[in-house]
Amino acid sequence: MTNYLLEIGLEEIPAHLVTPSINQLAERMETFLKENRLKFDKIIKFSTPRRLAIFVEGLAEASEAIDEEVKGPSAKIAKDAQGNWSKAIQGFSRGQGATPDDLILKGDYYYAKKHIDGVKAEEILSKVGDEVIAKMTFSTYMKWGNNDFLFVRPIQWIVSLLEDKVVAFDLLDVTANRFSRGHRFLANVEVELKNANDYASKMPENFVLVDAEQRKAEISAQILALASENKWQVTLHKDLLEEVNNIVEYPTAFVGSFDPKYLSVPAEVLVTSMRDNQRYFEVYNQEGQLAPNFISVRNGNAENIENVVLGNEKVLVARLEDAEFFWKEDQKLKIEDLVAKLAKVTFHAKIGSITEHMARTKEIAAKLADIAGLTDEEKRDVARSAEIYKFDLLTGMVGEFDELQGVMGEKYALLAGENANVSAAIREHYMPTSAEGELPETKVGAVLAAADKIDSVLSFFNVGLIPSGSNDPYALRRAVQGLIRIIEKMNWHFDLSLFIDQFEGENHLEILDFVKARIQKLLLEKLDRHDIVEAAINSSNFDVANIMEVAFVIDAHKDHRPFKPSMENITRSINIVKKNKSTSSVNAASFESQAEQNLYDVVVSLQDEWMQLSAENKFRTLVHDLCPAIENFFENVMVMAEDEAVRENRLALLSEVVTLTSSMADFSLINTK
Repeated sequence: MTNYLLEIGLEEIPAHLVTPSINQLAERMETFLKENRLKFDKIIKFSTPRRLAIFVEGLAEASEAIDEEVKGPSAKIAKDAQGNWSKAIQGFSRGQGATPDDLILKGDYYYAKKHIDGVKAEEILSKVGDEVIAKMTFSTYMKWGNNDFLFVRPIQWIVSLLEDKVVAFDLLDVTANRFSRGHRFLANVEVELKNANDYASKMPENFVLVDAEQRKAEISAQILALASENKWQVTLHKDLLEEVNNIVEYPTAFVGSFDPKYLSVPAEVLVTSMRDNQRYFEVYNQEGQLAPNFISVRNGNAENIENVVLGNEKVLVARLEDAEFFWKEDQKLKIEDLVAKLAKVTFHAKIGSITEHMARTKEIAAKLADIAGLTDEEKRDVARSAEIYKFDLLTGMVGEFDELQGVMGEKYALLAGENANVSAAIREHYMPTSAEGELPETKVGAVLAAADKIDSVLSFFNVGLIPSGSNDPYALRRAVQGLIRIIEKMNWHFDLSLFIDQFEGENHLEILDFVKARIQKLLLEKLDRHDIVEAAINSSNFDVANIMEVAFVIDAHKDHRPFKPSMENITRSINIVKKNKSTSSVNAASFESQAEQNLYDVVVSLQDEWMQLSAENKFRTLVHDLCPAIENFFENVMVMAEDEAVRENRLALLSEVVTLTSSMADFSLINTK
């Protein structure tokens, strides 16, 4: 066994691309080694903004030799009429380095036995440039020099070492060797690696912490130490920590400060300036109040750190000056004036203005408010918030810090005398802002957020602006996923088709499929039975909350003893009804057996209470009451009776069964084998 090091040296990679890039490199290397039958123990990843590296541990010295049988022509065409080998069989055998007489007849086909020798690791690894590095893909590319090659950033150097031996290959004008490079400022020299095993220990000597997890731990420890020393509270925000970790090779944390006068500006504005714009960690005092300080991380050591502190403070103050100015100036504006100006702001050229979008949202929100059972006061709050909820887009603060959309709307609305519900809804209508983001807490905010998302999706689909593949410029997938999560959280039970049905034909079906795909994605993140998810999604009632609840209920019962026979009985009913459509109504007086009467009685009793039952109670009732009656019916009744009237009556009864069960799920899609 041996070890192999591959390092790709680059110009600075954007922070958000470092982790995905090293993960991709490791995955491609793993696939490459497996395809070439070169065994290994594990792949260790290293990354900084200037390098992507992997260390393959326990690598075999050669690939595995294998014996395989290659399928050739059929026996029918192997020989001609005179019994001589045909051209087809001769060509096949030559291609396999054999003669026709060497072939083996198995069944109707000839096979060639083929032995493939193992290949030395060094020979296989010499193809890494073309087979691994050159095939990497990115969301952002750069082209340099006079070549057509594209990569995330220009390649500066490549290290390729099998233990102490260079595995040379060329990629453009870069030849792989044993020389890495130290920190750009602290050790801007070539670093000779005599052995692949030296990498993890040699690079820190040159001020490069190549282990991303070790570097992140070091950053965390330094920040927490500074916070403890100053008696501050600090949160190591996961995304911010990841970003900072991917912009430094040798971290040194430091403390900066700003004039306490800026604390008069809302904390959210200050935090946005520090965290989102400057990559600083905000700090709080022991009472949980924002302190006039911050912690940042330098890509270097502590030498002349005071100059770094002053530079960062100067940059931050410039942003805080802008924030203070906008905060004061925006308070002079009137909400109604800003709302009026929204008529001239385009929502989308094909759709209309923001004012028109808000008007449609208001209508949808009114319907949702009724569905959600809001009080009259809450309905008034929904109407008011829908009238004004986009006004902050025209404020100076949001113009400068667009991350504060909604947040500043709430602040300014409260200052203008709007009540807490209306103000909160203005902030909450953007929620969730990410796949797992926070959801609205207030009923009014949830209704407004859902209505805004419904109108956005319907409007874009209506003008043909539909996501395709990975292309989703208007974030409609996120909007639908957020809508589903809101409906599920608020436990609103209504048929979403009530809103989608205003679109006819192709658009209508596309929207339904689009929403179903998002529901499916959310469910499959938690359930591993694709058939159960499909059954729930394809119920006859497009009640999103019910679909989600039903999927989990069915999954919870899938291993219970009555599950299989129950699903089979319902499926049998569905299949019979599909093949034999009946337009008749059930006539109980025409029943010829007790089995028919028993099934009818169960169906009628369930119809009376069905909509009030929870998904759990519905399923239990199906399994313990309805399905035994169905089974008894099939055992004692000939559905397809010769008498047409009798047959139609029995089909009508089964249609009632199917109508009832289909409102919960399409149980025929569940696999019971």
